[in-house]
Amino acid sequence: MDPLSGSCYNLNSQTLSNQILAQQKIDQKYSQISGSVVTLSKYEQRNFKNLTPQILAAILVTSYHVSIGISLAFSAILLPQLKSNPEFGVISENEASWIASIVALSTPLGSLMVGFLMDQYGRLKTLAMASIPAISGWVLIALSDNVLLLITGRALVGFASSIGSSPAVVYLTEIARKDMRGSLICFAQALTSLGMVLAFIMGYFLDWKQVAWFTNIFIVVPCILVFFIPESPAWLVSKNRIEEAKKSLLWINKYQTVQLSLVQLALLQREHELKESETSKMDTFRELGKPTGYKPLLILTGLFLFQQFSGIFTFLFYSITFFQEVGSEMNPYLTSIFIGIVRFVMCMVNTYVLRTYGRRPLVILSCFGMSFSIFFSGFFTYWVKTGTSTLTWLPVVFLLLFVFTSMIGLVPIPYTMTAELFPLEIRGVAHSISTCLASIFTFASLQLYPVMYEGFGGIHGVQYFFSGVTLIAAIYVYVFLPETHQKKLSEIEEYFNKTPQSENIKKKDLMQEV
Repeated sequence: MDPLSGSCYNLNSQTLSNQILAQQKIDQKYSQISGSVVTLSKYEQRNFKNLTPQILAAILVTSYHVSIGISLAFSAILLPQLKSNPEFGVISENEASWIASIVALSTPLGSLMVGFLMDQYGRLKTLAMASIPAISGWVLIALSDNVLLLITGRALVGFASSIGSSPAVVYLTEIARKDMRGSLICFAQALTSLGMVLAFIMGYFLDWKQVAWFTNIFIVVPCILVFFIPESPAWLVSKNRIEEAKKSLLWINKYQTVQLSLVQLALLQREHELKESETSKMDTFRELGKPTGYKPLLILTGLFLFQQFSGIFTFLFYSITFFQEVGSEMNPYLTSIFIGIVRFVMCMVNTYVLRTYGRRPLVILSCFGMSFSIFFSGFFTYWVKTGTSTLTWLPVVFLLLFVFTSMIGLVPIPYTMTAELFPLEIRGVAHSISTCLASIFTFASLQLYPVMYEGFGGIHGVQYFFSGVTLIAAIYVYVFLPETHQKKLSEIEEYFNKTPQSENIKKKDLMQEV
């Protein structure tokens, strides 16, 4: 029996004849889906004009990420200003680490909630809900006159970031053409990087409280804009709102033939019927216990662990302090702005790169580049600190290369794959669990940074540690990460669902050689 039917029925509770009948029904539905896919290819016209609705939807649904980028970079401009402002009081290193990392600590709570919110209320309404805690957090930050209020405001902002980021990624996964999926999801990273650039620019000219007030603009506008695009047709079909799903598909395929939307709708309905027959009366947690749930979750957990301890987010949260520590004589604010610009430009480049190249080779290349860059940054930082060299600009160059190579793969691709690797029934919840774990790892890495600084003998030792982590990450990716580029979501699901006895899905189909 194939793995599809094997996962659908309890072999101990049904007779053999019932199993055969049930299997025949599923096979019939599956063949109908295959036929629809062939028809889909017949009607689908691939050109830039036909993609414009998807691109517009990607820009609008990811526009909230600008405020997320500001929240990530905010600690970098906040902490130096607090330490130079005696009116606020003396900030200890422990308080500074909590101000920086509390955003990551509060994110898991939102990450666990957002999956259920997305499945219940839809992708776009959930995104709009994020404005409530976000605005509350930034107003509290702007009014803060002590560390406790500041930390509370940052915690609310972190909670809101997780509510606002996940729906965009899941939404784009469900509406994007398979060859454009990675490119469109990359808009989220691009606008996050734009937000970081804006944060550094505002921090250069404005007081941190003024920056907090201005950030509310980048929250309110996106939450209004999302109501100008239709809800995910896959989610609408899962709620049996077929007519709305049809209208959504017609909007997404505005410049395509009507037949394409009708075929897509039929395909979504048949897939939904198939999933219902497989998962009747089974809750989400039991679905997570299947190979299609726990296998990608374990792979992503390891990938996020390496990502967060690669040093890239530690560097971004402490960027201005970091530049001061490596001995650079350049203006740290201007250098941080340049870092943000590099991230933004690379995100835009990735809209092409992720459409053209596989995920695995990009992540592996990224890991090797990061390892090389941060190692030599640490090497020349030590030379500058010991007086061996006066080339204070060299560590900065390698740090820029570190950021550049991180954006090739290790930073954007894991977040892209959180929506690609999981089946529709658990996509929202599984995506939330993955991002929740990533946030916990972020918090741990930020909290441990002062400890690592002391334990490794200074900033150069920390950079050597980051170099070793990214080198091991390249090996991990080569061994465990499956390729999802140009793969239909159903193919990815079947890959994880296969059994040792099943030869229907060959490993080489999803594990491309680097």
